[in-house]
Amino acid sequence: MKKIIAVAAALFVCAALFARSIRKSPKADAAFNDINMVAFKAAQPEAEYDVYTIGENTQSYTAERFVQPFRMNAYETTYNLWYIGRIYAEQNGYTFANPGQEGSAGKRGAAPTAIGSYQPVTMINWYDAVVWCNAFSEMSGKKPCYTLNGKVLKDSTDSAALDKCSCDWTADGYRLPTETEWEYAARKTPKGFQNGALASGQTDDSVTESDVAWFDSNASETRVVGTAGTVFTKDEQPAPGSGRANASGLYDMSGNVLEFCWDWLADYKETEGVERAAGPDFGKERVCRGGSWSPYTGFIYCGDRYGYDPNERFNFLGFRLCQSGASE
Repeated sequence: MKKIIAVAAALFVCAALFARSIRKSPKADAAFNDINMVAFKAAQPEAEYDVYTIGENTQSYTAERFVQPFRMNAYETTYNLWYIGRIYAEQNGYTFANPGQEGSAGKRGAAPTAIGSYQPVTMINWYDAVVWCNAFSEMSGKKPCYTLNGKVLKDSTDSAALDKCSCDWTADGYRLPTETEWEYAARKTPKGFQNGALASGQTDDSVTESDVAWFDSNASETRVVGTAGTVFTKDEQPAPGSGRANASGLYDMSGNVLEFCWDWLADYKETEGVERAAGPDFGKERVCRGGSWSPYTGFIYCGDRYGYDPNERFNFLGFRLCQSGASE
């Protein structure tokens, strides 16, 4: 009972922080929510999985992928949401190597501001993102995904444990997408899949890269999430979620910030039967996808791949939430 009361109290405090941060931002649409999970499932109602070719049109090696139902957030993780989760986490036994910041130029660890709360969180590493997912799952009353020897991982400075951790794909908690899930969501359309050698959302010749992405040709810093394709000025920043989504309703799958995935970076390999593709058990770099505003990560096509040491953090690198299963 004490545990239930403590969790309820923590949720009340975090909800208050969330409401306060929304009120601070005059440009935030009342209908906007930092979490808007979009469901992906097989095209055929009876099927348990969907099939596509990862790396098609962009990589010299490709592989067939079987994709189980999953859900992905329509938005990159905002600093507003990160801050709420981090405060809860630090009050409940979690430790982070990096406190994060608002977009590319925010103050590290500071409370969300009116101008930057809906910028994507940056300056966190892969370990921070994984531990935060566990904390936010716990805060939301869901089962954390990342464990080692059955123990939920709560310390992002313990890189040795996190390098060896496993993901419970049956858990209902929040996690990073696999690379397979990420490219699937970036390319999926109602009629099939878009070309992997285009920005996510470029489904026909009338759509330009600037219509769907903030990248080094039209931005010199991060932007409010979900605003690609809008007119941007410093004094009149567009509301979050007011831009152009891809064919599945996801924003910023190309550009804004590069996004962490679960997998260790390696050449694609065929899987056994319909086995879930989640990369090798060990490696040196974790896969990142989508490109960003920075000229250092200017390749923004659906099939473009990056790899970063999981200890590295940059002001062009963030993440997006995912869950297993197509229903809440």
